[in-house]
Amino acid sequence: MATTPAPAAGNGDLTSRALREAFYAGIIAFGLFVLLIGLKTDQNIRNELILVQRWGLLAIVVGLVMVVRFAMVAYIRPFMERQKIVDKATGLLPDSFAIRFFRAPYFVAAIAIAAILFLFGSAFEVAVGEHLSVYVGLARSLAIIYALAWLFFTFRAFIRTNLAVIAITVLILYPIVIVAVFGFQGSLKWVDNFGIQILIYVMLAWGLNIVVGLAGLLDLGYVAFYAVGAYSYALLGTTYGWSFWILLPAAGIMAAFWGVILGFPVLRLRGDYLAIVTLAFGEIIRLVLINWREVTNGSAGISGIPKVSFFGFFTFNVSDPNYIAKVFGIAQSGAYYKIFLYYLILALALLTAFVTVRLRRMPVGRAWEALREDEIACRSLGINTTNTKLTAFAIGAMFGGFAGAFFAARQGFVSPESFVFLESAIILAIVVLGGMGSLPGIAIAALVMIGGTEILREMEFLKKIFGADFTPELYRMLLFGMAMVVVMLWKPRGFVGSREPTAFLRERKAVSGSFTKEGHG
Repeated sequence: MATTPAPAAGNGDLTSRALREAFYAGIIAFGLFVLLIGLKTDQNIRNELILVQRWGLLAIVVGLVMVVRFAMVAYIRPFMERQKIVDKATGLLPDSFAIRFFRAPYFVAAIAIAAILFLFGSAFEVAVGEHLSVYVGLARSLAIIYALAWLFFTFRAFIRTNLAVIAITVLILYPIVIVAVFGFQGSLKWVDNFGIQILIYVMLAWGLNIVVGLAGLLDLGYVAFYAVGAYSYALLGTTYGWSFWILLPAAGIMAAFWGVILGFPVLRLRGDYLAIVTLAFGEIIRLVLINWREVTNGSAGISGIPKVSFFGFFTFNVSDPNYIAKVFGIAQSGAYYKIFLYYLILALALLTAFVTVRLRRMPVGRAWEALREDEIACRSLGINTTNTKLTAFAIGAMFGGFAGAFFAARQGFVSPESFVFLESAIILAIVVLGGMGSLPGIAIAALVMIGGTEILREMEFLKKIFGADFTPELYRMLLFGMAMVVVMLWKPRGFVGSREPTAFLRERKAVSGSFTKEGHG
């Protein structure tokens, strides 16, 4: 093993280059953030709209950008290059930096720090004072993140081999562990926001993956099927009092019907034209929900949507005689319903994954992949592209309808504001970031995007750093936009940039993203 030589540039040249790039980065950051951060609209005591200047916060953000860029060019990039080790026999560059960074003593130290801060965190916060106490929780979080990353890199071969079993086991045990750590009442936020919310988007993204990832049809109006499923359950449930278990397949069928309705006008469209039509379809559905007040109640939405019961054996309404606490003789808690909904959406998401995997191995799934790769060649092989597109739209929309019905049952209230274009953009971004056609990659992308959004909501300690008027949730989309740009530069094919073909000769092999065309996985 021999270390590759460092770049020949001198320290002076490297420092001047780092200063120059930091200066350019500061100018760009100032131009981008002067209106987003430097100025803020507010209302005075006379209810007049005024502009609040926040030049101090803008200076902090621009300074951070310049410092990070300088450190990247002057220190981090040369350090990373020095960590590359070349095997003389093969000439390959193994992941030696990960091996050097994730060592057993570091892991033990991270576990010790996390345990100490968990046991004596309150005492440390009192000792360091109010202004520095926020960094105690930050250090504990970083130690836990490092420990999890160490476990992943150390056992990554075992994890890759048994990824499905490990993931399902972790998901099943997640509510149990959360309840054991935080108690029933303390677990509500973790099970609802970090469990149910993420799984809803995983299911939606897997449904859209059938249309975009497998069939190669760009759909910017997928939220319309989500809305159809939610309003189908809300209207039929409140009007006729039907059970969730009857309305769930009905909502899926209704959404699939509208998927076919959308599919017919766009049979001859591809690329940008298809995107425009699907975008218009999503907006049409939203405007219908707003203006058809006699049925949908307009912008006021529909409330009083019935909860899900366990097939009629017990319910989650305290006033019912067969309330779960009364049936089993246990203490009352609102966590029971959240935990039940968690396992329900987990079952629906796993059903989506199972159906997707099975369909990919069937002739219709191979027809989707052929359509994605080349529609002209697909038609020349005698494949009915009309039926292929319609089945992709219908099945993808059906899973969107299932997710919409679950969303209505979970919220107890639906309104058109929940089904705006931004939702379609987020779902599509999850599919693209995860790797089109890759179920594990899409699940990871949903965990990062949606889980990261929820984590930003909890970062109240940033107010102590940037000021009391700093609201992290207002900047989460800005931060995620920047993160998406970084990911697309680092992994342009998504987190999992390879896919496994359904048809193979002698041996099944994953196809790298570098062998596929841009924008097709």
